Amino acid sequence: MPLPHHPIAVVGAGLGGLALARVLHVHGIEAALFDLDDSPAARTQGGMLDIHEESGQLALRAAGLHEEFSALVHPGGQALRILDKDAVVHREESDDGTGGRPEIDRGELRDLLLRSLPGGTVRWGAKVTGARALGGGRHEVTLTDGTAFTTDLLVGADGAWSRIRSLLSDARPAYTGVSFVEVDLPEADVRHPASAKVVGDGMLFALGAGRGFLAHRESDGSLHMYVAVEAGEEWPAGVDFTDAAAAKAYVMAEFADWDPSLRALIADAEGPLVPRRIHALPVGHRWPRVAGVTLLGDAAHLMSPFAGEGANLALLDGAELGLALAAHPGDVEAALAAYEERLFPRSEAAAADSARSGRLLFRPDAPRGLVEMFAAHD
Repeated sequence: MPLPHHPIAVVGAGLGGLALARVLHVHGIEAALFDLDDSPAARTQGGMLDIHEESGQLALRAAGLHEEFSALVHPGGQALRILDKDAVVHREESDDGTGGRPEIDRGELRDLLLRSLPGGTVRWGAKVTGARALGGGRHEVTLTDGTAFTTDLLVGADGAWSRIRSLLSDARPAYTGVSFVEVDLPEADVRHPASAKVVGDGMLFALGAGRGFLAHRESDGSLHMYVAVEAGEEWPAGVDFTDAAAAKAYVMAEFADWDPSLRALIADAEGPLVPRRIHALPVGHRWPRVAGVTLLGDAAHLMSPFAGEGANLALLDGAELGLALAAHPGDVEAALAAYEERLFPRSEAAAADSARSGRLLFRPDAPRGLVEMFAAHD
């Protein structure tokens, strides 16, 4: 009995995979998405995203969703505060609504994309275990439940640890030397007013040598924060993060000489502290053209988050791949060649910028580098 066949199969229903499916749908082309999560609500989608005019917003326009996106933007989210380790303010900006990088909750953006697709487009609980070439650009993909399917075009939109990437490249993400610890302070204005004042209405950068707090106010009034520590890859393993009290003490020890108002962002956190090692693919990661398969988003160009480009590039990748396929009906290889010709230089420039920004944020004289960068754009 022949295996089920999908002309276009996308592994991963994150922002990039969904953007691809939506743009294809707009052009009357069907795609099947396979995601390892059991449902759209299986896990939280992270915090706020700033969606850039030249990338993420361009993708949403191609998807016919920019107007709906605009209605979901967080008012005031482009406000900015830059502090040093002593809580001295080095730069402060309000959000007057004219900026080009409006903020939206990642979960709301994902839901918007999901709602725009026909029911059944995403196959939930479908974790891919591997894929192999069958010749002629066709591939066979296997799932953890033992089933398999074939496809004429396989798109790896499956993130940092992509199962599809190995069909194209031997590259593996490497640790960048920075670890994050995610923390939350819910209902900040009521329950954590001092911390709410420190963070402000939008984004906070509180920076010192090799350390920092990258926080933002979410649309529900909570504060979501990434506590950044330059450390060896083993650092997150130095404490049991399921023990919140021990984890707080461990992380706060890295900020022993910081202002109490900043240390309180850790001390007053509610819920679990979640450690995350930051990995990246090599800057300039690319692959030779391989028939019937390509990558987008983090699977193609995982980079550090310090230029805010990851989600934006995933959206743009998905949209541009969809547009390329619509522009080359019946010629998948021409579409993939056109897509990758634009993908590679764009992602290389963004990855280099992200790596450069990471070095700038945590310099010995931080936050001077970031302040100077903003001043240069005034």
